[in-house]
Amino acid sequence: MQTSPRDQVRDLLKRTAVALKEGEVPFALCGGYAAWVRGAPEPDHDADFVVPAAESERAAKALADAGLQVVDPAEDWLIKVVRDDVFVDVLWRTCGRFVETDLIERSEVMPVLSVQMPVLDATDLVVSKLMALDEHYCDLARLLPVARAMREQVDWAQVGREVAENDFAVVFLALLDRLDIVPGLSPG
Repeated sequence: MQTSPRDQVRDLLKRTAVALKEGEVPFALCGGYAAWVRGAPEPDHDADFVVPAAESERAAKALADAGLQVVDPAEDWLIKVVRDDVFVDVLWRTCGRFVETDLIERSEVMPVLSVQMPVLDATDLVVSKLMALDEHYCDLARLLPVARAMREQVDWAQVGREVAENDFAVVFLALLDRLDIVPGLSPG
């Protein structure tokens, strides 16, 4: 019986989390699957984890020691865990900023596909998604269901403060206000 690509990503996500746990590497699920755990639609591509920048080499070793195939791509801020045609990204820099331990410490341990693992805080998750918006990637339609699903879990005032310098993110917050998804985000 052939497994679907989504099932393959789910399996690799679990194996990656277990390997990081067993290697005692601080980590958190982030990206689309973290949003999914918090109620957003399930993503249709890879899964993502963050580790503190200071733990990146130890993370790569823990994953390899667990028998997972670790690929070092051209980017200098992540590694990929690969199996067949699916992959999981393990990042230590997001939106140009190194991941620090405090980001991991704010995560909440939650059940993800029957594995207990840290999941990025909803506010941090929204900030990271919004800070990724720029002139090359500005797909607001993909962010709307995520924001709608997680709106009660997010400190929107904190998001506003943290993304204030990103015009694309500010516009998205205004859109959430205008669509009455998260009222009161726009000044005035």
